[in-house]
Amino acid sequence: MTGSADRFYAAVRAVGRFWLWFFFKAVDVRHPERVPADGPVLLCINHPNNLIDSLLVGAVMPRKVHYLATAALFRNALAARFLRAVGAIPVYRKQDDPDKMDRNVDAFAACYAGFDEGGLVAIYPEGTTHSEARVQRIKTGAARLALEYEARRAGILAVIPVGLTFEARKSFRGRVLVSFGPLVPVSAYLAAYREDPAKAVDAVTTVIQLAMEAEVVHVDRIDEARLVRAVEDLYRGELARELREARGLGAQQIDMFRLSRSIVDAVEHFKRRDPARVERLWQRIQGYRALLAEHHVRDEAVLARLRRPRARRRLLTGWEAVLGFPVFAWGIVVNGLPYYVPRWIARRIARKETDYATTRFLAAVVAFPLFWGLESALVWRLLGGRAALLFALTLPLSGLLAFRYLVGAGRIRSQLRFGALAVRHGADARRLVAERQVLMAELERAKDEYLTETRGQSF
Repeated sequence: MTGSADRFYAAVRAVGRFWLWFFFKAVDVRHPERVPADGPVLLCINHPNNLIDSLLVGAVMPRKVHYLATAALFRNALAARFLRAVGAIPVYRKQDDPDKMDRNVDAFAACYAGFDEGGLVAIYPEGTTHSEARVQRIKTGAARLALEYEARRAGILAVIPVGLTFEARKSFRGRVLVSFGPLVPVSAYLAAYREDPAKAVDAVTTVIQLAMEAEVVHVDRIDEARLVRAVEDLYRGELARELREARGLGAQQIDMFRLSRSIVDAVEHFKRRDPARVERLWQRIQGYRALLAEHHVRDEAVLARLRRPRARRRLLTGWEAVLGFPVFAWGIVVNGLPYYVPRWIARRIARKETDYATTRFLAAVVAFPLFWGLESALVWRLLGGRAALLFALTLPLSGLLAFRYLVGAGRIRSQLRFGALAVRHGADARRLVAERQVLMAELERAKDEYLTETRGQSF
């Protein structure tokens, strides 16, 4: 790899890191030390969010990552030139190029050459991106790649499972977890591979599958995923609050993804032990959601009515709203179009749910610099270069502050709407509050029973 190519990759990674910082509220990285600082490495990554997955892993890794990418992406000459410049390796999939599968010999050879040079290769063993909250059944490519290289140079290659979990895949300023798992013991299957390659490949594929599932908030069934998401929406914040109060932790010290995984484990536990109870809970949650939709209010407004913040806190929030409005107005003026245009584009042209976030992200990467550049040029023309530079430096921060204000304003608007409902239709408002209280009581009982039955596993 030439020095100029490495510099190009470093430049692309730096740009990607900025936009990921701007696009996501937080990128939590767990156990990056499990990836060796040098030597050949194979990362096996789940694939929930298209191109953004590669940007995330590349951004959190200090080493250069060579991705195995579908050859369909290389059909465009400009895209192919870019992908090769950042070290991507084309792989032919049966559904895309059934007549070119023999070319994958070259792809594997490129991986082996990269490993020989101490390189890091990343593969998406599921074979395609998807929108489900689970690791799909993976293909055998990762296992074949690892075992074949292990047969050539035993004990050299490190195979690392990587889990990507998005809190809200399509939302601006969401959270994402990048979790690196322990080494997959490929060398333990080398003798079996020499005796029966097919059987060993299947065994290692299963091991990699389980290792990847252990690094994500994995839900086996799609219907269970809907229940888990509903419980998260209603109860995860309450669990976080209980942990903060019981252990004296700050908000940033709470591992929200660990709480999500605990909720998954608890749902699966009761699904096995008492499926009728789980079904009753699901029906009750659906009934509560139907009431919210009927009265056009949000759950957070009902929760706010239950907690009723102190007068001092309400006064402080009011002053923050008043004093922050000029900043919000300024942020909307200079960032409104580059924020809304990519969302409009994504809604119009994204054909699949998994394409939405990537389309919006790429559109934003173009739209924000374009609009910021035009606005800065206008300020330059009117007020001069120094003012334009200062103006340009304030643009990203003003956008983030405006978005935060917008979220807070939406929360206040929801509470006002619920207040209006309480005035006009008090019985309906009281019913919503009562339904939420019943749900919380049921979830609390389930949590206590789960902790007792699992001998002290904690959230």
